[in-house]
Amino acid sequence: MPRSTDPLVIGGVIGDVLEPFTSSVSMGIVYNNCPQVINCCELKPSKILNRPRIEIGGDDLRTFYTLVMVDPDAPSPGNPTQREYLHWLITNIPATTGANFGEEIVSYESPRPIVGIHRIVFVLFRQLPRLTLQPPGWRQNFNTRDFAEIYNLELPVAAMYFNCKRENDQSSGRRR
Repeated sequence: MPRSTDPLVIGGVIGDVLEPFTSSVSMGIVYNNCPQVINCCELKPSKILNRPRIEIGGDDLRTFYTLVMVDPDAPSPGNPTQREYLHWLITNIPATTGANFGEEIVSYESPRPIVGIHRIVFVLFRQLPRLTLQPPGWRQNFNTRDFAEIYNLELPVAAMYFNCKRENDQSSGRRR
């Protein structure tokens, strides 16, 4: 059986957060004073204090998207009892625009890992109609798959993740 070279598979995002899917829409993620986020890159907590700029591709302003940002490794990769921790949720983002044109349902909370290397995952879903929803009652133990099913979202159209660990953490492995 051939090994996958997809960073979402190698990083365990496919499996821990998402089912396999085919990316069909471009998504760019940029934090201030940082290069554009690419899969598997590492960002320090001090660089991600403020919400990033998210650019969404597509070709029809009548198509809307939902963005979910989660940490599947909370509170620690070796014991993720809060999997998935919801850091940000935005709905009704028109295609060809950015997250700032959508409706922020759960405000941005910057990741602050305490132990180990955490994967911070951004998932973009295509919506069928505009969504009206209530924010979840809590951030911990959010489930991206269940959320997508409840709100009749299609399979993801894009996903990306970066690694983040405590500022002075010298560890090289993810599991702790």
